[in-house]
Amino acid sequence: MTAAPTGDAPKSESMTLRAAFADLVQGARQRELWFMLGIQDIKQRYRRSVLGPLWITVATGVMAAALGLLYSMLFQIPVAEFLPHVTVGLIMWNFISGAIREGSTVFIDNEGLIKQLPAPLSVHVYRLVWRQALFLAHNLIIWVALLLIFPRHLGWEFFLFIPALALLLVNGVWVAMFFGIVATRFRDVAPLLEALTQLLFYVTPIVWMTNTLKENGGAVAERARIAEINPLYHYMEIVRAPMIGQEVAAYHWWIVIACTIGGIFIAALAMRQWRFRVSYWV
Repeated sequence: MTAAPTGDAPKSESMTLRAAFADLVQGARQRELWFMLGIQDIKQRYRRSVLGPLWITVATGVMAAALGLLYSMLFQIPVAEFLPHVTVGLIMWNFISGAIREGSTVFIDNEGLIKQLPAPLSVHVYRLVWRQALFLAHNLIIWVALLLIFPRHLGWEFFLFIPALALLLVNGVWVAMFFGIVATRFRDVAPLLEALTQLLFYVTPIVWMTNTLKENGGAVAERARIAEINPLYHYMEIVRAPMIGQEVAAYHWWIVIACTIGGIFIAALAMRQWRFRVSYWV
């Protein structure tokens, strides 16, 4: 009689953190693929349009001008101070919300490619983040125009915008990967994230300023601290403040770095557990 094997069965190579990170590395190496696919997405979206991708800039600029002028009058804040705050906030919010909303359907939308193209799963995520980065680049034209209209001194702190933007892109990758996997398995997650993203817009200081609340003093100032519970507030601060000539408190950076590390770990766990099942779920 053959003795029963002892110990646990060998763990599948595809269900390890090493395999999950290998997928991310392999996908990054295929940058020519997702680079061209991302550009093709924009060309396809604005095909036969006269302005083409510049419609992204026009739409964002009109929205920023309308909200900036309206709320500057409501809050009695000078336009030269409030309009750059709202504009840069909207530009960055478009990237963040795009990573969340489109990230939740990234694998569902690429069902054909996933089933036919033998490529790492992360290729589709990089494609999405690259496309959102291109939208962001188009919208930065508005920020340059604001600097010309409302000149301000930009010291060395301005260069903090570069690592802050890099952190934003990294977070876009893990957000799209994690929510993409979860929403592919549970289809109710995508519409739920759509509603949650709209709610997050109002609780994130984009069309309002925490400084305005703190200046009122008393209970209002204490309630303004509630905004710091929202992680997106800290993401917004490290990117927006250098771009409009303001200083960034160090604790914003530490919170963002901690959230980034935690998010990457959570996304890696999701990839380890369910990455190989995505092709069956789509």
